[in-house]
Amino acid sequence: MSEQKPTRQLHLTAFMRPVSLHTGSWRYPGSYPDANFNFKHLTHFAQKLEAAKFDAFFMADHLAVLNMPIEALKRSHTVTSFEPFTLLSALSAVTTRIGLAATASTTYDLPYHVARRFASLDHLSNGRAAWNIVTTGNPESSHNFGFDEHMAHGDRYKRAREFYDVVTGLWDSFADDAFTRDVESGEYFDPNKLHRLDHDGDEFKVRGPLNIARPPQGWPVIVQAGQSEPGRQLAAETAEVVFCSPKDIEGAKALFADIKGRVERAGRKREELKILPAAMIIVGDSRQDAQEKRLRLDGLVHYDSSIASLSIALGVDVSGLDTDGPLPKDLPETNASKTSREAVEKLAAKEGLTIRQLAQRYGGYSGLAFLGSPSDIADDMETWLREEACDGFTCVFPFLPQGLEEVTDRLIPELQKRGLFREDYTGSTLREHFGLSRPKNRFFNTE
Repeated sequence: MSEQKPTRQLHLTAFMRPVSLHTGSWRYPGSYPDANFNFKHLTHFAQKLEAAKFDAFFMADHLAVLNMPIEALKRSHTVTSFEPFTLLSALSAVTTRIGLAATASTTYDLPYHVARRFASLDHLSNGRAAWNIVTTGNPESSHNFGFDEHMAHGDRYKRAREFYDVVTGLWDSFADDAFTRDVESGEYFDPNKLHRLDHDGDEFKVRGPLNIARPPQGWPVIVQAGQSEPGRQLAAETAEVVFCSPKDIEGAKALFADIKGRVERAGRKREELKILPAAMIIVGDSRQDAQEKRLRLDGLVHYDSSIASLSIALGVDVSGLDTDGPLPKDLPETNASKTSREAVEKLAAKEGLTIRQLAQRYGGYSGLAFLGSPSDIADDMETWLREEACDGFTCVFPFLPQGLEEVTDRLIPELQKRGLFREDYTGSTLREHFGLSRPKNRFFNTE
């Protein structure tokens, strides 16, 4: 790789719910089978990541048990996991610098709830919270919230856009200097620095104000995870970090250019949004050694689980189809994630895979992966950064704790040696880690 000093550094977050996206991870020799639901283990992971100077510990969320046949579901380590806000609040007490990011659904939650939770987490963590905006792709979630059918894809994004406006408006309910706490006069806050939102829109009617002081970061960092057309536009208008899943560098470069271009057309600077593709990282002594680890890991996935995972990615149960035949081109449309389905269909067409072969690919982990020695992986990451395919990565660990510790103890020092990653935090808030400015209060000018 070039000896030229990098002009940019990588941002790295850690995807931690489930602790590994690979279906066989909990069975890997030496792994913690109960890692998803063991606070001692999760504390260790968070503190290792913080010692390695990761930007954030990122928790996705699921509002329903995966819709799998019981023979497949019984093999899944995703059945139970902590609710993100509860866990991140606890982790805020045992960490000091690493960001704490959580998913909250705009489809099955309400703006006032979300505004209060993230404002609270930002205060508890002294400015380390981030909200991952999702519209919830799993149709099964609807049944847990009193709905017979999942909201249509376009309607979910329309609701999400207004949801964002309401939440950020609620965060601005108080001016930063509203709380005088004047013991002599008895005035606790200045009523002239309190704003009632009185939002009345197509989706929500919210009076406000929020009953929590403005968050330390102004607003917690906004993360967005969609790759569909409305998802990209929502990201361009609202997000500061994008979590995405391109399969290769060419697809990532196209996505990077598209979203960054939309950001500029929305009147924002490109630097105001960071794009962090998900990548599973397997560190070995060589590429062959890492590949052998991958093969061993993939071999721990049962076919019952594989075909169920493929069905979820497609949004359609394909377990009853000819497993040695091609994927039908006339599968029925659903309200599940369009991005994941399109990726499966593209892969099947490109490589001519049968349903069985697709299931094997999707049974463990089908996304982007970097395998090799620390030097090999650093070369790959540097190429992605230099060619504007990303601003960094959301790291997926193949198994825990070994996979995480191999990244923190072996890969991170190599990245630091090359000047590709920070050697220490230069700020205390997540916004400072990402180089993001603190939003001005839309209702009060206190500068």
